[in-house]
Amino acid sequence: MTDPVAMITGANRGIGAAIALALAERGYRLALGLRDPSKLPASLAEHDPLVVQYDAAVAEDARAFVEATETEFGRIDALVNNAGIGGPLELMPEPAQDDEEMEAMLDRLLSVNVKAPFRLTRAALPALCRSGTGRVIVLASLSGQRVLGLNAGYQMTKHAAIALSHAARRAGWDQGVRACAVCPGFVATDLTLRHDLPRHEITQPEDLARLVAEVVTLPNSASVSELNVNWRYEPGL
Repeated sequence: MTDPVAMITGANRGIGAAIALALAERGYRLALGLRDPSKLPASLAEHDPLVVQYDAAVAEDARAFVEATETEFGRIDALVNNAGIGGPLELMPEPAQDDEEMEAMLDRLLSVNVKAPFRLTRAALPALCRSGTGRVIVLASLSGQRVLGLNAGYQMTKHAAIALSHAARRAGWDQGVRACAVCPGFVATDLTLRHDLPRHEITQPEDLARLVAEVVTLPNSASVSELNVNWRYEPGL
């Protein structure tokens, strides 16, 4: 039996790179979708991954990434929808944000955080079903579980990401597909640099990756549909 194959988007840094390394250590061969393949970290290059140019905002890249993976390996056993963006988009436009700026930001958030993982999951699902133990990971957020701040645009997309994960779990269940929405709070990545947070106290990408690798390698009889990970106490979470 050949080693399983994991597709991962946005694996050039942060959470995506950490997950790729964790799965490689578990024996997975890697297919990495990167917007800029030249930025592949040396730590991942050592694992001889398939690297495909993948831009989450380009619809055609989803099917091309899946086809390249199947051509190279003949199978897909796990899909990690990690690529995503943030961006301030409040219901109350403070500071002032004109309608054109609002529309541009909303379109970008929906394109990368919602439409892209939907397209990629849809394209990969037949191969994941053939695996018999296919796994879908959707990097959502605790912002998809509750609303604390005022960044409504981001929060909306992460609620949608959780719905996508449950939809994938339902669609492929009878064929052995198990899906999990991974919902962290603040993680020490570039995305959270603008926040005044204790970097050594918030969740580290490597710790989140350990949890994802564990979920991916669980048997079909131990399905984890949502995984909440936080660095601080919140009532109800």
